[in-house]
Amino acid sequence: MLAKINNFEIDLSKPIDISIPLTNTDENPIAWYIEKPVIEPVIFGDWIGKVSEGKSSTNFNNIFFNPHGHGTHTECLGHITNDFYSINQALKQFFFFAKLITIEPEKIGEDLVITKDQISASLNGTKTEAIIIRTLPNQAAKKSRKYSNTNPPYLSEEAAIFIRESEIQHLLIDLPSVDKEHDEGKLLAHKAFWNVKDTHQLNKDARFEATITEMIFVSDAIQDDDYILNLQIASFENDASPSKPVLYKII
Repeated sequence: MLAKINNFEIDLSKPIDISIPLTNTDENPIAWYIEKPVIEPVIFGDWIGKVSEGKSSTNFNNIFFNPHGHGTHTECLGHITNDFYSINQALKQFFFFAKLITIEPEKIGEDLVITKDQISASLNGTKTEAIIIRTLPNQAAKKSRKYSNTNPPYLSEEAAIFIRESEIQHLLIDLPSVDKEHDEGKLLAHKAFWNVKDTHQLNKDARFEATITEMIFVSDAIQDDDYILNLQIASFENDASPSKPVLYKII
C-alpha cells in the first residue's frame, strides 16, 4: 500500500522497525541498575490467568517494567523537570522526515563521545525534523546489553546544542542515554537539546514538543539516508513511554 506525505511516497507494506522489544527474559537490555522486566499471570487464590495452566480461558498478565531502563523509549522534557510534563501530551504528531546517520564516537579521555563536528559532517547541511544516530561498532549485542556501570558512549553538550540549533525536534539514538552515565546529575545533553536552563523554573523557549528516543537498534542492512519516521508511543501520562519508531523508505 502506497501513501503520500507532502508529495513524497512511502510503501506502508514495508515498515522498518528500529525498536527493541520488551521481554521478561535475560535477553532484554537493561540500564540504570535495575532488574529485568517482570511479565507474569495474575493469580487469585487457585485461579491463574494463563490458558496453559488450565484454569483460565484467557491469558491475563501483569507487566512490571521501567521505560528508561528496559528498552526503546521516548521521553519529553518532563524527564528532567521539577514540574510534571507528559510524553502523551508533548507528542501530538507521529510522522516526521528523518535522517539516519552512522557515527563512530571519538575517544576523549576515558570516554567515547559523539561530537558536534561529527554530527555536522554527517548532516552536511541537511534540514530534517528528526535525526537517528547509529553508533559504531554496531553489534547485535546492543539488543540485549547490560549497560549499568559500563560508561557507554554519549552525546557532547555542543553536539546537542548543534542539533537544537538545527531545529531538529526529535533525536533518536541507539544508546541508553544521550548523557554520560555518571555525570553528577548535570544532564548536559538533555538540557541542551530541550533548551532547559533551570529544571525548577522553565524558560519560555524550552522545547516542550521535542523528544528524545533512546535504546533503539538500527541493523547494518539499513542504509544511511532520508526516511519517513513513524514515532509510536503508548498513551502513558508519564515523562516517558515505551515506543516503536518505524522507518519508511521514501520512494
